[in-house]
Amino acid sequence: MKIRRTIKEDILELALLYKQFWNEDSSIELMEMKFIELQKNSNYILLSALEENHLIGSVLGIICEELYGECKPFLLIEDLIVDHKYRRKGIGKALMTEIEKLALKNDCYQILLITHNDRKDAIAFYESLGFNPDTHKGFKKTLNDK
Repeated sequence: MKIRRTIKEDILELALLYKQFWNEDSSIELMEMKFIELQKNSNYILLSALEENHLIGSVLGIICEELYGECKPFLLIEDLIVDHKYRRKGIGKALMTEIEKLALKNDCYQILLITHNDRKDAIAFYESLGFNPDTHKGFKKTLNDK
């Protein structure tokens, strides 16, 4: 298994991974346009996990700036996904380990993420990586609901 920065050629397989989780199609054209836009912003880190040149996992990290204290940035994790055929094989842990290294390299002082309350497997996974669900409470408000 290899982890590297995502490239445009990964987008089609990434759309298929997202469909596994959300059970809805993504516009490849829109994804490619957004990907090109995100590549221009160094605060966006999109990683791909590959096995035999096939995308089997991905994670998006966004470096956010802070205005208080020492004004150090933090990393927000979004869209960690592993192909259902490759789960429980260390892919998610490898992606999270790599993105944590990049967070440290960018002087981030913490990593934040949210997951649905009913995703007990995901909660246990994040706890195994040292994330503490008891220190903060996250909230979500959906705008312009479909």
